[in-house]
Amino acid sequence: MRTQSKLYFYIALSAILLFIIAVWSLNTGVYDFGGRSAFEVLGKLIREDSGVSVSDKYIVWDVRASRIIMAILIGSMLSVSGTSLQGLFKNPLATGDLIGLTSGATLMAAITIVLGRHFREFFPEAVQFSLVGIAAFIGSLLAMLLVYRISTSGGKTNVVMMLLTGVAISAIGFSIVGFLIYISKDDQLRDLTFWNMGSLAAATWTKNAILAVVLVFSFSILMPKGKALNAMMLGEKDAQHLGINVEKLKKEVIIITALMVGSCVAFSGTIGFVGLIVPYILRLLFKSNYAFILPLSAICGSILLLTADTFSRSIVEPSELPIGILTAMMGAPIFIAILIKFKKSM
Repeated sequence: MRTQSKLYFYIALSAILLFIIAVWSLNTGVYDFGGRSAFEVLGKLIREDSGVSVSDKYIVWDVRASRIIMAILIGSMLSVSGTSLQGLFKNPLATGDLIGLTSGATLMAAITIVLGRHFREFFPEAVQFSLVGIAAFIGSLLAMLLVYRISTSGGKTNVVMMLLTGVAISAIGFSIVGFLIYISKDDQLRDLTFWNMGSLAAATWTKNAILAVVLVFSFSILMPKGKALNAMMLGEKDAQHLGINVEKLKKEVIIITALMVGSCVAFSGTIGFVGLIVPYILRLLFKSNYAFILPLSAICGSILLLTADTFSRSIVEPSELPIGILTAMMGAPIFIAILIKFKKSM
């Protein structure tokens, strides 16, 4: 089978699996639809059947469907950001949460939540509405720039320095967020807990629309970079000889991944390891061909996060387990496996 046909085949297969999981997720929950399935109710809503009650419509459309779409969007962006960073830095550990991007975004979002009342009024009303999201993006971008500056010398990025800088940024972020938790009020404490443990419970169609715009913009820039990332695997000098503008590629990947991670943290809090698990599994199956695994990681990230979210709200019914706990339980063993596999080259 030709490479392009093989890619389309696996994309179609993954899309079918994602659809099946979405149907399963829509039907999962403690709410009773009077003997009908949630899928039947959704079908009536699409046909504009007047026999659907307000509460059924709210649960199916505004709670479950919007949450499924948010899981698909965020899972896809976290996975693609991890894949892109790993290709750029030639290291399987270079993900947004391990090099400090997620901590930077969480820190700025936490500062805005707790101290925002002191400076929120100085911004236009339209900015106030999305101030936490903007702060998360700025935090993610600043963390990325700091990691890059410290770990890069003479045009070469020291991977160990990059990871250690990420650890330091995460430690700083953790300590400041801990202080903010200590001084926060009850309502602020609930918001901070949400940020730290990750959740898709606050999904709305407005947030999904914003995330969709970010996803389309980011993917339109990153998806054509597969061959350039393959060239980066040979080294920066060899990539330049092949006609790749290395510095431009670095800036684009850094800014776009910061935008995606910041947007995801702004709406879902800290959900770690998605950008580590998916690229690792895809590399095991398809080697390090980024023209192949970049588009596949977009769908497989959605599958992973949607599956984790469905389990998170069904294994301890009627409450739900923070999704960040589940992704950490899945990602930590893979993280250790990567360390063991690459310990001689680190």
